[in-house]
Amino acid sequence: MIDDDPEIEESPLSGIVTRDNVAVRVEIYRLVEGDGSWTLEVVNYQGGSTVWEDRFAIDKEAYAEFYRTLETDGIRSFLEGQPGSSR
Repeated sequence: MIDDDPEIEESPLSGIVTRDNVAVRVEIYRLVEGDGSWTLEVVNYQGGSTVWEDRFAIDKEAYAEFYRTLETDGIRSFLEGQPGSSR
């Protein structure tokens, strides 16, 4: 059986972030056989996700962008989007 799913590498910076009694999962990942760029996605407790259209050269840049958004817009901004929304 051939597995057609691409192999994904998850950053060690991925994880649960909680603020003001709201938790989201920060997912930073890249394709193992891709161009090396990292994708940033934030998944809320309702299953909705926010995916950045931009890619990041290193995983720390992706996390910094998440943190900047968290500080600027607040954690509840990740609850407002529709599932699959993008930034």
